[in-house]
Amino acid sequence: MRLIASMRSLCFALMMLVLSAASFAQISISVAFAPPALPVYEQPLVPGDGYLWIPGYWAYADDDYYWVPGTWVMPPQAGLLWTPGYWGWGDNGYVFNDGYWGPTVGFYGGISYGYGYFGQGYEGGRWQDGQFYYNRSVNNVNVTTVHNIYNTTVINSTTVNRVSYNGGNGGINARPRPEEQAAARERHIPPVAAQTQHVQAARANPELRASANHGKPPVAATPKPGAFNDRAVVPAKAAGAPYKPAANRTAQPAANTPARPENGVPRPGRAGASSRPEPNQPNRPPAAEPNNRPEPNRPPAAEPNNRPESNRPEPNRPPAAQPSNRPEPNRNEPPPPSQRPQSQRTPPPAETRPAPQQHPQQKPETPEEKKKRQPEEQKPPGV
Repeated sequence: MRLIASMRSLCFALMMLVLSAASFAQISISVAFAPPALPVYEQPLVPGDGYLWIPGYWAYADDDYYWVPGTWVMPPQAGLLWTPGYWGWGDNGYVFNDGYWGPTVGFYGGISYGYGYFGQGYEGGRWQDGQFYYNRSVNNVNVTTVHNIYNTTVINSTTVNRVSYNGGNGGINARPRPEEQAAARERHIPPVAAQTQHVQAARANPELRASANHGKPPVAATPKPGAFNDRAVVPAKAAGAPYKPAANRTAQPAANTPARPENGVPRPGRAGASSRPEPNQPNRPPAAEPNNRPEPNRPPAAEPNNRPESNRPEPNRPPAAQPSNRPEPNRNEPPPPSQRPQSQRTPPPAETRPAPQQHPQQKPETPEEKKKRQPEEQKPPGV
């Protein structure tokens, strides 16, 4: 019998160890923008003895925050208290730290969830002789159905606000106290099945999305887990702060708004640069682009002025053949043909030499020379 009892104790210890390890093996998600503020709502009545209050919080899924309503839950065993989960800043994003059951309330980010959870510890009740006693000063208790009650005024020394996250820009600036660090090393039990089903039902409800309720959920708290249609459901009175949609916090001006060109010239590779026409050339067709090409790329037909002037007669040259944009006037060269002296345009010197003028200068032949020339002409060829 002792062996069987020892085996049972060992199995129970191993089970608690596994549950404790499971509470630390959290699958967290990092979100680039902070959750909305906690809404303002009333706590529903305690449904009966033994129920503990689980405050509502913002969870995240499907690119949006959704509200998990606060509710009353039976703990997995007597003597355990609930440490709420909280959002904390880390690794350039907001990460959710899951809540857990344990003998002592640990650190929950300094978030003031209300109804006993004011940022440090829990003032809503206590365990005594295996029974849970409710503090009437912070809980909505019907004394006709719940008899384990006491009344202790809670003095909250911290600033009460509706911020729902720790650290980051505008978050709660709180660090774990020594007793909260010690509570983190105690055995922990993850949320019970009723809590998990409660979260899944909240995720499937589109009205609990922050994008739909703008920080004011229609179901802020329920009397029991998953009882979203119960007549005792409590709606939110107001949003904790002006709601800012996630789209505004994650907007990308480079993708939604074309980048402004600097000095009126769009940069290649920047958004909107290729779709804007040039300031001085709006809607210019491709045929007008050859004016921007360098001079050597012009077709041969556009270069008649490069031919030698000697091959082109002056009288047949039309005035339009001498455009003002000819490159010759801009160079240190002789002036254009229209400004050259007339003597440079005369025919070549070989054509202007008068050949007959050389013959009159020769002396006439004398009779003696003529007689000498005739016998030479009468000689047969080859003599």
